[in-house]
Amino acid sequence: MTNLRDLTLKEMENFVQEMGEPKFRAKQVFGWIYKGKTDFREMTNLPEVFRNKLKEKAYIGTVEPLKIQKSKTDGTRKYLYRLEDGNLIESVFMKYKYGNSICVSSQAGCRMGCRFCASTRNGLERNLTPGEIVSQLMAAEADTGERIGHIVVMGTGEPFDNYENLSRFLNIVNDSNGLNIGMRNITVSTCGLVPVIEKFGDEFPQVNLAISLHGTTDKIRGSMMPVNNKYPLGVLIPACREYTQKTGRRITFEYTMVNGVNDSDEDAVRLSKLLKGMLCHVNIIPLNKVAESGFDTVSRKRAEVFAKLLEIHGIVVTVRRELGADIDAACGQLRLGRQ
Repeated sequence: MTNLRDLTLKEMENFVQEMGEPKFRAKQVFGWIYKGKTDFREMTNLPEVFRNKLKEKAYIGTVEPLKIQKSKTDGTRKYLYRLEDGNLIESVFMKYKYGNSICVSSQAGCRMGCRFCASTRNGLERNLTPGEIVSQLMAAEADTGERIGHIVVMGTGEPFDNYENLSRFLNIVNDSNGLNIGMRNITVSTCGLVPVIEKFGDEFPQVNLAISLHGTTDKIRGSMMPVNNKYPLGVLIPACREYTQKTGRRITFEYTMVNGVNDSDEDAVRLSKLLKGMLCHVNIIPLNKVAESGFDTVSRKRAEVFAKLLEIHGIVVTVRRELGADIDAACGQLRLGRQ
């Protein structure tokens, strides 16, 4: 059985034509799916014979909300979803002045091993399909009754480690016949898989790119992020410069501040030298504590001093507003589970 939410419109066209139906039926089905319909009987402009054939060969997969936590401070909601195979994933709905955003997971678990992040604690179970990624957004819209116009792929998993399914997801949510979310309203975050950064720049130049940096030397970054052993700063930073030159798009560098590890004035100076002249923006994130990591956070005041030092050296910087911390929905706190 084919999960129709896994299909791009082009793939849907091939699917219906293989069933002996005209190509235009795909656009009708696609439109119904992204209006939230999961029952073929509700697709009233489709012939009954075709609806019956769809029921035999396909279904519209969803994720099952098991738990919804609502922040008492900022309207953030954290969702625990169960997938068809029993894996549990989390995603986060956030309210901003510019509109609603959702942070979605791209894998069940993660194999990148970043020491400060809860998502990697149990390793990688499997990649999510395009339909499982988009279903997180659709389930949140159904729960809140509100339109979501912005997406960040920063939940559980390394998106570039699931690049094929990520690509299909991006095309699905961007399609004007479906959710019609602009590419510039989508951000994908990576820990720094350099070969995929180049591919992403070629294939999705309008999608925002965020790089998890977190260290100003290979020793510091490598102590927190094993990926640095394969793609050290001397490889990663030139790849980022090439990306900005090719696409004309700004990179956001995520910099999680860890007490006594990467929070010194010297780190700020090294970071500014590392990024000097690049089209970029630094997002300072005081560490959201994960008990098992052994790392401690810094005060917001310290983060602001660090940011000021970057500004003095010509780097555009912000200190991230913390959302959902009271429900463990902040950056680095999402986890893999299983039932």
